[in-house]
Order: sequence, then structure tokens, then C-alpha cells
Amino acid sequence: MADTYSVELAHVLRELGSDPDDGLTQVQAAHRLASTGLNVLRAQPPVLRWRKVLAQFQDPLIYLLLAAIVVSGGAWWVEGAAGWPIDAVVIAVIVVLNAVLGYSQEAKAERAVAALQRMTEVHATVRRDGRTVDVPVDEIVPGELLVLSEGDSVGADARLVEANSLQVAEAALTGESTAVSKAPATLSTDLPLGDRTNSVYRGTAVTQGTGRAVVIGTAMDTEMGRIATLLESAVRGPTPLEREIAFIGRFLGMAVVVIAVVVMGTVWLVSGVETIGDAVDVLLLGVSLAVAAVPEGLPAVLSVVLSVGVRRMASRDAIVKNLSSVETLGSASVICSDKTGTLTRNEMTVQRIVTASGDARVTGVGYRPEGEVVIGDAGVGAAADADREALRAEATVLLAGGSLTSDSELAQEDGEWSVRGDPTEAAFLVAERKMGLTARRERRFTRVGEAPFTSVRKRMSTVQLDHEHHDTPVLVTKGAPDVVLARCTRYRRGQRVLELDATMRARFLGDVERLSGEGMRTIGVAYRPLGDATAVAGAAYPDGGSVPAEVVAELENELVWVGTVGMTDPAREDVGEAVREAQRAGVRVVMITGDHPTTALRIAQDLDIAGPGGTSVTGAELDRLDEEGLHRAVTEVDVFARVSPEHKLRIVDALQRDGQVVAMTGDGVNDAPALKSADIGVAMGISGTEVTKEAGEMILRDDNFSTIVAAIRQGRVIFANIRKFLRYLLSSNTGEVMTVFLGVALASLIGLDVATGDGVILPLLATQILWINLVTDLAPALALGVDPETDDVMGRAPRRSDERVVDARMWFGILAVGLVMALVTLLSIDIFLPGGLVEGSDDLSVARTAGFTTLVLAQLFNVLNSRSQTRTAFSGLWTNRWLWAAIVLGLCAQVAVVHVPILQTAFGTAALDVRHWLTCVLLASCVLWFDELVKLGQRRHDRRREPGRRPARRGTGWGHVRHA
Repeated sequence: MADTYSVELAHVLRELGSDPDDGLTQVQAAHRLASTGLNVLRAQPPVLRWRKVLAQFQDPLIYLLLAAIVVSGGAWWVEGAAGWPIDAVVIAVIVVLNAVLGYSQEAKAERAVAALQRMTEVHATVRRDGRTVDVPVDEIVPGELLVLSEGDSVGADARLVEANSLQVAEAALTGESTAVSKAPATLSTDLPLGDRTNSVYRGTAVTQGTGRAVVIGTAMDTEMGRIATLLESAVRGPTPLEREIAFIGRFLGMAVVVIAVVVMGTVWLVSGVETIGDAVDVLLLGVSLAVAAVPEGLPAVLSVVLSVGVRRMASRDAIVKNLSSVETLGSASVICSDKTGTLTRNEMTVQRIVTASGDARVTGVGYRPEGEVVIGDAGVGAAADADREALRAEATVLLAGGSLTSDSELAQEDGEWSVRGDPTEAAFLVAERKMGLTARRERRFTRVGEAPFTSVRKRMSTVQLDHEHHDTPVLVTKGAPDVVLARCTRYRRGQRVLELDATMRARFLGDVERLSGEGMRTIGVAYRPLGDATAVAGAAYPDGGSVPAEVVAELENELVWVGTVGMTDPAREDVGEAVREAQRAGVRVVMITGDHPTTALRIAQDLDIAGPGGTSVTGAELDRLDEEGLHRAVTEVDVFARVSPEHKLRIVDALQRDGQVVAMTGDGVNDAPALKSADIGVAMGISGTEVTKEAGEMILRDDNFSTIVAAIRQGRVIFANIRKFLRYLLSSNTGEVMTVFLGVALASLIGLDVATGDGVILPLLATQILWINLVTDLAPALALGVDPETDDVMGRAPRRSDERVVDARMWFGILAVGLVMALVTLLSIDIFLPGGLVEGSDDLSVARTAGFTTLVLAQLFNVLNSRSQTRTAFSGLWTNRWLWAAIVLGLCAQVAVVHVPILQTAFGTAALDVRHWLTCVLLASCVLWFDELVKLGQRRHDRRREPGRRPARRGTGWGHVRHA
């Protein structure tokens, strides 16, 4: 429907066949989904399969191989076309096999990314069959009745049916930086998008209030769909890890081309090339060397390894939305965590009630309304009968007031009690039921207006009509005790209302401090009788509308203080251990909460986040700090309390300026800027809003802090595995290059020149080099990519953001192992050839096959080396079954190429006897023993250099700071 903002709402609903209260039926929704399709924006058309296959051949190295096939086939034709063009056929088969493997790995990575997207799909709340249900945004249909609340991401274009203090951030569509107030009234025609205040649009976010809206457009029929072509043109740039691996590939490519040219020139000069066949052999050697030396499968292997790691994280309830975020997890140095629901279980239970007449204790835990409110027992101090009755009256008003300012629902299904909404509000509903007040409260009061809670206001108020007192309106407020108490001028004692003097105000604040010191979360409740309807701007009740939120907010003064409740939210059992594990890994943990500073500090000390002498800093104190003071605060303090989302953003920015890599948790809509600014935004999957889930790079399905630490561990394991397969591929390929180069340079020393005679000196044939590349590169590299944790990844400091993936120490190991690999390969050739350093008796074919086999076996031994740069290969030797499968597969393939006649013809091999095989195995194992000696020396060096590594420090305390 076009221009629905200027059409009467009743007409819009009639045209869409939607009910303003019950929405659509499930049957209607199913039929409309079948006819309109999924509510998804048009994406770029998928690449056709044949194009993906063709893309496997679009690589400069593959072009070289294709040219080599043409040259080899041409030479075979010129020389008489006798028999089969073996070299051309073998190279062609290897090119095809490489393409098949590359295609299969890319397909596997694409499937993993698709599965990741399904795990992070966004949901919307709608009305169907008169019930409120959650459905995937993709399944929203025209005529759907959306139920909107703070933090929701709007899933389709819709016309408002009702709105209560509703504000929507529309910057994604209009560029307007401030949220737009919404109301359902019909508007005039020809209004720009930003002025259509009775409509909400896909891709925008609800920042405040609640509302309902009927869907008028989905998918490409939305305002966002009209600019979908701009979205289609957006291309994600490479991540730092991808850029570095691409750089390594380019560097190796240029280096190997130079080496290949030098090798070909050397062979040409030393061997005296005389025939076309000799020239082709030299050319094929150079091309094969260039192709084998560059690990062209690195991008595919990287994608698969990241995908597998992300799946492992998802199995631990950490959903990483982008593969690139895995890099950052391994570098995280600070976790800024909320308290409620992340460090604690988010199961609020009212345990204490403190009013002017004393304390009351509430028994029972959890959401099951079983227990009672114990008034004046010995455990909370004896009270006279009059005081006991006064306390009971105050407790009644307190719990009823907290329930009247609640948007949560407490329901029982199949004998189990569950909560929909905020757990803090639900705690009032549970305590009220324990006191038997619910039924009367629901009959007595009707809400006619509200000013919602925000992180800035730190309070919520509602206007209720009291049907037991001639529908007299009353304002009820709950929120942070200090905030609410500051707006009170009187207090309630029993049935009386008295003036609030400085002594009583100090006493009530002391009650709050006392409860907070016991680790309780405190909520204050107050009220204000409003007289008749004229006291609230002449609004009519209950049929004439509701009191505007701005009017309600203006009435939040001259309140009557009732009291404070103390709630407990026990810490999660595994959080303390997770905090200590993070600190052992050099990751500092900072608590950032809107709770009372005393409560926050007490829980932080219980969890070892803050030390015994630690302190906290409040949002108000942060506001008074200049840049130097803020820097000191974020480096010295571990607990920030009574903070707003703006404070969170300042803390993140200050930590990042200090060089820290910050992970920030969030659940509310106003946390989205801080999550986006942080290096790793962590959204809560249970309590988090859809906006924060979209803003974060990672979603916790269980809202558990321990899951963040587990994800950091897995991120470090993934990065360690990337280094493992890079170490393996680069050292093995270096060994191949050095074998050919040194084999030509040292041909006379090992007897290769004599054995070759008038032919071209080739320590390995071109087809043998390509075989090694095919057999020993991909499978072992993938197996290393899924290797379980070998080194203690949480026993070292976070990786610096500027630290190279392949550092100088790793390059030294790569070159050293590659040299040893080349030397033992050439030694095996020398042992079996007549002449040279060691006198042998076999012909060139056998000796070359022995060298070929030694190099393959050395690379298989090198797989075991590459699992750790310092730990012995024999530690956890059997923990990776995929690694052993790759080794066995490579060994079986090598036995086949040596002993199967058709493969002997194709790859120029000869059968080896037991003596040959034993010699090859012993020489190849030298790669393992050499690396073990290097690791032993490295471990001794590291122990002398770092006798003990200190864990991440906690804040040192809050000293004198300079204020702005």
C-alpha cells in the first residue's frame, strides 16, 4: 500500500485484513508467506556452480601449469608423438584434482557461513491468534501486528496502531541523529520520510517506549528495499589476517619465481640442454617448483579453519557473527562486563524490605511464588504490635507500588513459573504474590500513563486510577533509591504521611548503603496522590486516552517515600573461576554496571575482579574527570557503578587509547554505540535486545561471563592453529625449493651429475614435485587447523595487535626445518647413487625415488613438529585423529606411487625394497629429532628469561585525580 501514513488507520487495517488487537491468524500468516515470500532483501545472485569451478583455474600459478601442459604436449608432438604425453597428462590430472579440492573447500566454508547466519537470525514479536509470539523476521507478512518495545529492531515497514512514549532511531534511513517521537495519528499527504511520525520502517530501532503497528510492506516493498542496490554494492574488505596471508603468498610467489628462474638457468648451464625434450624438462621443473612452493590453498584452508572454530564456539553458546572477529578474540586484553545476568544468574529475588517502621524478611528464592513476608521476627529485630502493623502496611504499599510500575509478566505453564520481561520487575510480582496482594491490586488499579525507565532517568513512573477511591489518579515511581529519594518531600509511616527531614533522609540513605553492603541490589518506591484528573493536564480516563509521558515525567516531584527492597542475584557458580582464568591469561576484567557502587564492589570482590582494597567510581565522578583523570580511572579502577551508556562509551574509548583490545558486553538499546565502538561487542542472547544483537560481533546464548572467557580461549586456539598450518606449509614448501636448488648446485658432490650423464640434472621430476604438493599440503594443513589445544594458550599474554602472524622466530624455524629437509633428501639420493659422498649401487631412478620418498616422509614428520613451537611433538601425540588420518593417507598414497605400475610410469618412480624404505624413514625422521633439539633449547631459554609470568593486574585503587 502506498502513502498509508495519510490514510485513516481503520481503512489500512481493513485493506490488510488485520485485527488491531489479535493480529492475523496462523493460517492467514502461512497463506500470505506462501504468496509474498520471505521478508528478506534481495541479495546478490549466487555465483553459478560452473563459474565457481572456472574460478579455480583463474590463478597465475595455474596459468603456468596450463602453459606447461601446452608446451609439454607440443614437445611430445614435435618429437614424434610416440606413446602417451605422460608429463602433460599427469600435470593436467593434478590441475583438475587441485581444482576439485579447492572447490570442495570453498563450498564447505560457504556452508559454514550460511549456518552461522541461521544461528544469528533476528526475531520479532507479533500478535497471532490473539497471542503474543516471537517469529523470525524473515517470516513477517503484510498485515502482521508487530509488538514493539525498547531495544527492538523493526523488521518491516508498518503503520502505528498505538504508541506509548515511542521513540525510534531512523538514522539508517533518514540520517537524523536523534530519535523520532512516534504517534498513530493520521498525517497529511506528501510528507518526506523523516516526517512520517505514524509509521516505522525496517532497519530502524526502538529506543524508548512501546507500541503496536500493522505491517504494510515486507522485503523489497520496504523503504530499505528501495535502497537495496546500495547494500548490494557494499563489499567487505579483507581483514588484517587475510591481508597478511595474502602478503605472504605474494612475497613467496615473487621469491619463488626468482628462485625458479635461477634454478632453470643453473640447470641449463650445468646440464648443457641440447634437445627440445631437455628444454621442456627444465621448463616443467621451474614451473612445478614455483607452483609447489607457493601454498595457493591458504585462503581456502584459512576459511575452513575459521569456520570450524566458529562452530566449536557456537557449541559453547558463543555465536561469532563474522569469521574475521575470531582474530580479535585472541588479542582481547580487557573484558568490560555488566553485572546483572552476566556475572550473576539474573534471577532477582526480593529478600529484604526496609521502610520507616523497620525491616521485613521475604522467604523463598526464584520465580516460584512460594514463601512469605516475615514482619518483625527476631531475625530482623523485635517490633511492637503497632510498629508491626505499620510495617505490614508499608510493605503492602511498597510491593504493590513496585508491581504497578512493572511491564513484566509472571505466568505458570505446566506447573513451572516463568517470567517475560525484566527480572527486577518480576521480583516485585513474585514478592507481591507471597503476600497475597496480586488479585486486589489488579482489580483496584488501571494504568493510564507512564514515563518509561531509561538508563539516563534511572526510574520509571506510571499513573494509575484507584477504583477504590473514586478513580482518583496516583503517580507511582520506582528506581534507583538515591534518585527516587531526591524527588521525595514526605515519607510514609503506617497509614500516616510525614514531612521528610534531613535526619530521616540520611536514615533512608543509610538503609540503602546497609543493604548494598550486604551485596543486595536496591530499588526504591515512592508515590504521589494526584487528586482529580485536572491535576494531570486535564487528561480523561479511562476511555479518553492516556497521560502523555512528558506529563508523567513532570509530575515526578513532591513524592512520598515508601521504602527500599533488597534483592539478591547470586553470582554464577563458574564465574569466579572464569575471572581467575582470564586474569591468568593476561586479560583484565572490569565491571561496569548501573547498580549501587557498594553492591557492585562487594560482588566484584567476591569474584576476585577487585582486590580487598579496591574502590569503585560512579558515573557522576566520571563526568567530573578530565582526560588525564579518565585515563587514570580506567587503568586503576575495576568497578564502575551507576554509569550510563555514554559513560560506557567513554570508558571503552579511553581503554582503546591506552592500547587495549576491549571486549564489551551489553543488553540494552543504548549499549549499541559502546558495543560498536569496542573491538569485540558482546551482546546478550537472552536478555539482550535485537538492536544490541545486531550491533555486537558476538552473541552469548546463555548470557554467561564464563562463555566470553571460553570464547577467548577458543579464539586463541584458532589463531594458534593458523600458525601451526602456516609453519607446516611454509617449512615443507621451503624444503622442496631448497631440495631442487641445492640438488642442482651440489650435483657433483652427491654424484647426481655422473648418474645423469648427458641428460638434465634433476634431483626431482616436475611431476614428483606436483605430487608432493597435492598429497602433503591440503589434508595435513586442514588437520592442523582443527588441532585441539596443545600449548597452554591461556598461560600467555594476549597477542599484540601489531604482532605478525609469522614472526622472526617462526621464520627462523621455517628456514631451518626446510634446510634439514632438503639435506636429508639429498643425502638419501647420495646414499643410493654410485659416487658422491657415500658410495651406492642403485640407478638414478631408484635413488631419485628414494629422495622423493624421503621428502614426502619428512613432511609427514614435520606435521608433528608443527603442532607447537616449543612443546615436544610427543605431548598429546594421539589427541588429533584427523592428523593421523592425514598422515596415514599421505603414507598410503606414497606407497602407491612407488609400487603401482601405472603410477610408476606417470611419476617416474621405481619400486623400493625394505632397505630403501628403512633408510628413507630414518633420514626423514631427522626433521623430527632436529626440531626436538631446537624446542628443548627454546624451552630452557624461555624458563631463564621468564621465571614466572604475572597474571593480569587488577586496578590499584582510586587515588587523587584531576577534575575538569
